[in-house]
Amino acid sequence: MTPPMFDPNAFLSTASNKPGVYRMFDAQGELLYVGKAKHLKKRLASYFRKTGLSPKTAALVARIQQIDTTITSNETEALLLEQSLIKASRPPYNILLRDDKSYPYVYLSSLDSFPRLGLHRGTKKLKGRYFGPYPSAGAIRESLSLLQKAFKVRQCEDSYYRNRTRPCLQHQINRCKAPCVGLVDEQEYAEDVRHSIMFLEGRSNALADELVKSMEQASEQLDFERAAELRDQMALLRRVQDQQSMDTEQGNVDIVAAAVSPGGACVHVVMVRQGRVLGSKNHFPRVPIEQTPGEVLAAFLPQYYLGGAERELPGEIIVNAEHEDMPVIAEALAQARGHNLTISHRVRGTRSRWQSLAVNNADLALAGMLANRQNVQIRFEALQEALKLDEQPTRLECYDISHSSGEATVASCVVFGPEGPLKSDYRRFNIEGVTAGDDYAAMRQALTRRFSRIKDGEGKMPDILLVDGGKGQMSMALEVLQDLAIHGLTLLGVAKGVTRKAGMETLYLNDPHNELVLPAHSPALHLIQHIRDEAHRFAITGHRARRGKARNTSPLEGIEGVGPKRRRELLKHFGGLQELKRASAAEMGKVPGISKKLAEQIYAALHSD
Repeated sequence: MTPPMFDPNAFLSTASNKPGVYRMFDAQGELLYVGKAKHLKKRLASYFRKTGLSPKTAALVARIQQIDTTITSNETEALLLEQSLIKASRPPYNILLRDDKSYPYVYLSSLDSFPRLGLHRGTKKLKGRYFGPYPSAGAIRESLSLLQKAFKVRQCEDSYYRNRTRPCLQHQINRCKAPCVGLVDEQEYAEDVRHSIMFLEGRSNALADELVKSMEQASEQLDFERAAELRDQMALLRRVQDQQSMDTEQGNVDIVAAAVSPGGACVHVVMVRQGRVLGSKNHFPRVPIEQTPGEVLAAFLPQYYLGGAERELPGEIIVNAEHEDMPVIAEALAQARGHNLTISHRVRGTRSRWQSLAVNNADLALAGMLANRQNVQIRFEALQEALKLDEQPTRLECYDISHSSGEATVASCVVFGPEGPLKSDYRRFNIEGVTAGDDYAAMRQALTRRFSRIKDGEGKMPDILLVDGGKGQMSMALEVLQDLAIHGLTLLGVAKGVTRKAGMETLYLNDPHNELVLPAHSPALHLIQHIRDEAHRFAITGHRARRGKARNTSPLEGIEGVGPKRRRELLKHFGGLQELKRASAAEMGKVPGISKKLAEQIYAALHSD
């Protein structure tokens, strides 16, 4: 059986924007390539653009059948993990430079009084100091960029430096002290070079201590400009002093985290040996929908470690959920290992960060699996069968209303297709001119505005229209469609049911009296729940934003002639907005700076409703 083609759009729709490592596999499960990225989603999207790929990259992309990602706390950790994975697996599409001549170095010249820093490849023919080698040119550029901001040592070529008659752009943007035209003396420049060397040698703590002392001395001498410069250098230095949660001095640990959702489960296993993360893997066991993460782990651990495959047992297993069988499982694994083995749940420090890392990756992988195009396709097919439609729907729209006691009412429209949520087609409607709290009128206004535009050619007509609510909202939607002469559109009302629990929804198909009940395990019901919950979330966020904006805006701000000073005087005189609203125009005219005419304008504006 031919496996389904890899769908990059479905994968990218759930990819994270956080830093991390990605691994690409072919149809046989063989690792093709390991890479790291500061923004995983942006980096991975670059592989699937239609033009501009090199022949090597195009050949790699043609073989991709699966991509796994591991989120890290920062890009430095991603780099360390990437190097560990490349050394361990040697993927065919990763280029490994075996000769030190090919590795990049940071080069510090020594032929003049004002040495330069730069990137160097090849043989070390030039006199000076070399720092490295570095795993990539990108890593060097990041270090050089930070040094340029912090210590402003020049990085221009010698030929460019010797022919300058005025400072270049780097000096103008405060990235160089312009030694080329004598704007810095040798002693100060030498100190900046010394600090740069300390950083490149890895003596960041000593450098930080030295900068702190210099900053305190500058403050005592009232040299606040120098103190501010040292403070900025300290801030930049802290950016690269991240504690390396991916590495410690010791520890052979497996971190196993389970994530469970109505659509399935994922167990993410992270392997740490000698304190270094060697890799991670996602597992998707088939489990009943009602199982907890602890139950999933209790069933997974014995099969994973005591199954047919030969697996190295660590000294400790960290899990993200407890279960009463864990002591028994630990004892069984310890006997198989021949040494003590512990299963931990409550951990601190570095182990806590490892645990959080595994949990985040399990959640992300499960979300990606559930949003996979193949799973969404199954749900759409189930919906077609449940609603007895002649053709499979390709566009679903769901509407919901959100407000607080009638304040700042907002209607949401979310759109789903066979590829999942179509967020570019989401819409919000600020509801105006209806009685506060009248959800039926709010729904009427939102649907009328939306479908009037669709009839005018603005937007696409959905195959199924879902409204979150009971028979009343259903009837209101039917009236709008009849008024606009829209026919052939399947209408589905979604009510929470008597218990108001997920899985117990009551559905109305095309008529408030045509009740439809789907079993709780139905993929069609899962799709309906998903789009309903997304519409609810989108409506609430829009309502909160609108309410917050309204509450943070004073009604005095829109009155011509009333600026910040007069607003302040009015509120100070009356003790607040409520007392100001109770005042007459004559009383307002007694406030300093408020004329009789302006007072009448203010009174009229505050009582315009």
